[in-house]
Amino acid sequence: MKWNGEVDWVRGVFIGVLLLLCCFSTAWGKRLPAHEYGTTVMDNYSSKNDLEPVVFRHWVHRSKHTCRLCHVDIGFAMEASETQVREKDNRAGRYCGVCHNGHEAFACEEKNVLGRTVENCSRCHTAIAIGQDDHVRDDFDDLAERLPEGRFGNRIDWAKASRQGLVNPKDFIEGVSFERTKMKHEEGIVNVDAKLTGLPDIVFSHKEHAVWNSCDLCHPEVFALKAGATKYSMQDIFAGKFCGTCHGNVAFPLKDCGRCHSKPVSQ
Repeated sequence: MKWNGEVDWVRGVFIGVLLLLCCFSTAWGKRLPAHEYGTTVMDNYSSKNDLEPVVFRHWVHRSKHTCRLCHVDIGFAMEASETQVREKDNRAGRYCGVCHNGHEAFACEEKNVLGRTVENCSRCHTAIAIGQDDHVRDDFDDLAERLPEGRFGNRIDWAKASRQGLVNPKDFIEGVSFERTKMKHEEGIVNVDAKLTGLPDIVFSHKEHAVWNSCDLCHPEVFALKAGATKYSMQDIFAGKFCGTCHGNVAFPLKDCGRCHSKPVSQ
């Protein structure tokens, strides 16, 4: 009987992995170099005005700021190109201009040491193809050397880096953010049934997600507040819904199965 149980366990794991590989491999898409994972091209208006598009690299920004700060307080949509950002918005202190004001980060225009006005357009609007900018790669390598290594995506374990205090993302911008009631999430470990024999259950930590997202980035738009009220499947996640809203785009990709399916299997 023990042997049959072991066979069933191995068969279950094999079938589960095979299903994921066969059914959803196309969702993983073309692999980008580590320093370009999560990179987004913003071109709603640039090309129409004879400008190069903006190449936005999430790793640069998430090393300094939380996801919630940009996607809730500042108002960037979670879906690429949905936010209609214009130069006049930035210069008025909205969207990118909330931080790119010469204080929090470089501004559209600044004075150099000689007192001359310098335009910083090319720091965001660039003609260099994604993956071909050596300066970006070098800056990424410098950062990655100081942070724990991950297996996929940009190969940085951001959650571990946060736990170790190696990154401390800013979550409040004066005049834009507002004070929130701190919710207790220290005990917020949720076990999610994998619903497949032999496949480890999912261990979901509210605490680790709250560091970057707080509560309002996920609830109630992505997930209902009541536990178990949201029904979803791996097909949904691979289609970019629910967990797939972030995982596979900016957060570690879905091929890193063991990061979520991490509860030891009973034998």
